[in-house]
Amino acid sequence: EAILIQADLGISVTTRILERIQEKNNLTPGFDRSEVKTLVHAGIIDILKLCRGYTDVVPPPATPNPYVYMMVGVNGVGKTTTIAKLAHRAREGGKKVLLVAADTFRAAAIDQLEIWGQRVHADVIRHRQGSDPSAVVHDGLTAAKNRKADVVIIDTAGRLQTKQNLMSELEKMHRVMAKVLPGTPHEVLLVLDATTGQNALSQARLFKEAVGVSGIVLAKLDGTAKGGIVVAIVEELNVPVKWVGVGESHTDFSGFDIEEFTDSLVQVH
Repeated sequence: EAILIQADLGISVTTRILERIQEKNNLTPGFDRSEVKTLVHAGIIDILKLCRGYTDVVPPPATPNPYVYMMVGVNGVGKTTTIAKLAHRAREGGKKVLLVAADTFRAAAIDQLEIWGQRVHADVIRHRQGSDPSAVVHDGLTAAKNRKADVVIIDTAGRLQTKQNLMSELEKMHRVMAKVLPGTPHEVLLVLDATTGQNALSQARLFKEAVGVSGIVLAKLDGTAKGGIVVAIVEELNVPVKWVGVGESHTDFSGFDIEEFTDSLVQVH
């Protein structure tokens, strides 16, 4: 039990996994530790497989053009770097990518996206700091249609200090997208910092309620961060983990591997 809670799985998931172990094996005091680990491993995989949702960033030919990603997450989680990683992946697949700098609250966010855009060879649509984010989204999607972009990735603000304002701003952007390009966004990806533990769960609840999250990107999953909280998020919100970021470079990005993730989570101890 201590192992599970320590891995940031949270009380609820820990309890469920322990119940499963007891049901399956009627645990006796002499039960072998490695067998417990095997059962814990299987329990975590069961939860994560319930909503396996890995999809490649390069949209298959049949999907609508442009394919629109809305990126959400609090400040400091690595959202802008994640956008660069997604963009790089799509560019490698031969797609024309457009980035939209709709985090107008911070000048640094706009500049950072511009720099990443140059590095990964993607156009960036931007307004001045303090502009209406929905206006930037409107112009971005209009430009995407005119320039025949294949993939659009929209950056958004993440200042949780003004929680209510932020959520209504995101909802408005969501509505504007659907108006300019019906059916968009095709994906709302929530970027979470693997090191934040239980905070990540409350963040995920907030964003899911405001704009409906279709997938999670687990950023900063390197070093000691085990990201176990993600199991609790997947179980409670039924949202799959799609991508994992493991470093600062725009190439450090891969699809979420359930087995590999669970191995590192359970065998860390």
